Amino acid sequence: MNIRTNIIAAIVLGLATTVHAREKNIMLKDLPGVVRKTVLEQSKGGKIRGLTSEASNGKITYEAELEFGARRKDLSIGQDGAIMEVEEQVALLDLPPAVKAGLERAAGKGKIVEVERITRSGVVTVYEAQVRVNGKKSEIKITPDGTQIVAPK
Repeated sequence: MNIRTNIIAAIVLGLATTVHAREKNIMLKDLPGVVRKTVLEQSKGGKIRGLTSEASNGKITYEAELEFGARRKDLSIGQDGAIMEVEEQVALLDLPPAVKAGLERAAGKGKIVEVERITRSGVVTVYEAQVRVNGKKSEIKITPDGTQIVAPK
């Protein structure tokens, strides 16, 4: 039993290492022209905090971590320069009423400490909130209509 546990742990660690080995930090000057153009356009008025590339199934995806004052914005960009996904920090006060109500309902007595709006292919698909209850953090996901997404158990 102990040997089996060690083998499983080694496999999981190996897979995790393989995934991380594909992602690497890069410099702005090393991005393909169309990707660099997208990053520069999206970072106007802010700072580029980090850039990475990740190879998966023969395709490269680029990640840009941007900062606009106290707000973060993370981009996933395809090889063609198209934005695939945006994770953008938003204030609770700036949320649509249905989303705010859904988050507050789901959080109950917990404190909502951070909210991100996830946009895929130009469409807001989900809001993710970090909630603190009794010193423990958890995550709540809400659809744009305010419905909580419950992860399967």
